[in-house]
Amino acid sequence: MRIAPEEEVQMPAAVRNNSNRVDEYLNFLAVERGASLNTLEAYSRDIHQFLKFAEAAGAPSILDVRAEHATAFLGELRGQGLSSTSLNRKLAAIRGFFKYLLREARLEENPLARIKIGRTWMLLPGTLSREEMESILEKPVDVSPAGIRDRAVLELLYATGIRVSELATLNLNRVNRQMGFLVTVGKGRKERIVPVGQSALEWLARYIDEVRPSFLKKRTSNILFLNRSGAGFTRQGLWKLIKKYARMAGLEKKVHPHTFRHSFATHLLEGGADLRSVQIMLGHTDISTTQIYTHVTRDRLKEIHKKYHPRG
Repeated sequence: MRIAPEEEVQMPAAVRNNSNRVDEYLNFLAVERGASLNTLEAYSRDIHQFLKFAEAAGAPSILDVRAEHATAFLGELRGQGLSSTSLNRKLAAIRGFFKYLLREARLEENPLARIKIGRTWMLLPGTLSREEMESILEKPVDVSPAGIRDRAVLELLYATGIRVSELATLNLNRVNRQMGFLVTVGKGRKERIVPVGQSALEWLARYIDEVRPSFLKKRTSNILFLNRSGAGFTRQGLWKLIKKYARMAGLEKKVHPHTFRHSFATHLLEGGADLRSVQIMLGHTDISTTQIYTHVTRDRLKEIHKKYHPRG
């Protein structure tokens, strides 16, 4: 049985009858768990895709779903080449939905309770060396308004490790230049305070005092970083900006917005920062998420040992 790509999935009549349950669950995630819009959209796609598959396999109602429907669904997707990470994401969304239905007494038992998240190999995040990061930071031309703004954007991303989505929505009044920190809202709508280094503060000062008024065009806005239209950046706009300067720096490796975040964490740990402090600055709920960076620094130590030890 072929599973349609996510963008082709449409809810047939049987799935529409269950859609109010899906909506209830998504509302629960939004209100009780503070799930982001991106998370809600991804979960909605995954759950509806599974319900469509289950209906075609003889389970038109949520009450008809059995464990074998889920295993067949995942097996079909694996056969289509879906990665283990993507499969686990889909399974997590579906399991969470049925767990919620059980808790709300919509089901007498959870048919997916015994299906476990598959083990995936931990993928080491892509990072830049300090020299590579420096080469990107130096690319914006600091004599133009856009160049000063772009340098401030790059410096702040590297100085704080905040997500691009957090940078795009960062307000001017959330940056305390005198005390050297900013307040950002991360996943789950949780606020956290992140220190800002001196270099980033200096470029921010130049941008805010000398350049930002020209982007405002006599308008008013609380958004810190503005594009040429005087509006805030989109995540895609910031992504393009980062890729542009990575190309200008002549880097062959792929550089994306999270590369700055990964490099921030890795360079802190290489410099001797403790894992708990890095976890707080990144806004990770679980320290095991932060621990992936210890693998990166361990590999870096191996490289240094091999290069400089007389018997490396």
